[in-house]
Amino acid sequence: MKYEKFLDRFLDYVKINTRSDETSTSTPTTQSQVDFAHKLAEEMKAIGVQDVHYLESNGYVIGTIPATTDANVRKIGFISHMDTADFNADGINPQILENYDGSVIKLGSTEFNLDPTEFPNLKNYLGHTLIHTDGTTLLGADDKSGVAEIMTMADYLINGNPDFKHGEIRIGFGPDEEIGIGADKFDVPDFNVDFAYTVDGGPLGELEYETFSAAGASLEFQGKNVHPGTAKDVMVNALQLAIDYHNALPDGDRPEKTEGREGFFHLLNVEGSPEFATAKYIVRDHDKAKFEGRKALMQEIADKMNAELGVERVKADIKDQYYNMAEIIEKDMSIIDLAEEAMKNLDIQPKIEPVRGGTDGSKISFMGLPTPNLFAGGENMHGRFEFVSLQTMEKAVDTVLEIIKLNSQKTV
Repeated sequence: MKYEKFLDRFLDYVKINTRSDETSTSTPTTQSQVDFAHKLAEEMKAIGVQDVHYLESNGYVIGTIPATTDANVRKIGFISHMDTADFNADGINPQILENYDGSVIKLGSTEFNLDPTEFPNLKNYLGHTLIHTDGTTLLGADDKSGVAEIMTMADYLINGNPDFKHGEIRIGFGPDEEIGIGADKFDVPDFNVDFAYTVDGGPLGELEYETFSAAGASLEFQGKNVHPGTAKDVMVNALQLAIDYHNALPDGDRPEKTEGREGFFHLLNVEGSPEFATAKYIVRDHDKAKFEGRKALMQEIADKMNAELGVERVKADIKDQYYNMAEIIEKDMSIIDLAEEAMKNLDIQPKIEPVRGGTDGSKISFMGLPTPNLFAGGENMHGRFEFVSLQTMEKAVDTVLEIIKLNSQKTV
């Protein structure tokens, strides 16, 4: 194996349930993330990472790899998140398949398979060692792969190649990225670097600095319920109001009908009764003006419905979540150029495409620390069909190390 302990480290991490909880008000939102952070802290200390500390204020565990060069180079940070997505994470039992031959992969004893006809991305991994689920849980490569890659980088620099010349490096592992709040309390002064990367992307070569701008919308619909036998011109069905509201949104602006930089309204949940109903949406767009227009449209629909009803029965609460970090990164593209150069030096084709989502780097960039996103290797993330290539994860470590090496050659 290219990096000692790498696979064992990754398998150890993914078996730990660190699922976040959007209903919780604590930071982190689950105790399992706190426990995992302390586990990582002990491992960091054992490796030789310095100034390892856990921040009660935000749930991040932070450490420093001291500089081994006297040259004046910029300080780099690398960040990954500890939590996993909203899917079963109890009893994760990762399966290892060596030298994948392109055939259908049966997921444990379940009825589910990874079939190349359904998941053509499998064809990119012929001959690879794949780690996948047993069909009952997610895998957690999002973002335990990134955590393992950063930890392996630290182990390599400190213990595997102490003569590797580099500037000061900070590493950080944070909570609650999957529910969109993990970076809300990120401490930029404590992290104390000139720029950073999240290691939280997907397939080989992903280099992302353009994300959606995002908002969440909570709708309340107040009905008036009476017996259906005497309902004419009296009943106001809150569920029907929710349907009418949804139908007033542009029909084509949904995730399943958009791609690239096209934005959308995504209905997450509708529940209630004729008396009272709620609906939750996420709103996304890469273009700032279009993003503002989408939020305005949602409020306009509510206002129009209330005007027609003659009373306020529709309430819209729309809150911004994060913004397109390209607005920040494009002011200094040197950190994108650095990562692109590193990948090309390793014969990896950079894939610089807009992210149809967001990362912790979105919020951190707007806090004053430019933080684009690097690939970590995961595929089919957030569910039972998730898998990752060991070789791709190793190349992610290669890329991080090459970025560090190139940065050490660029004095300021």
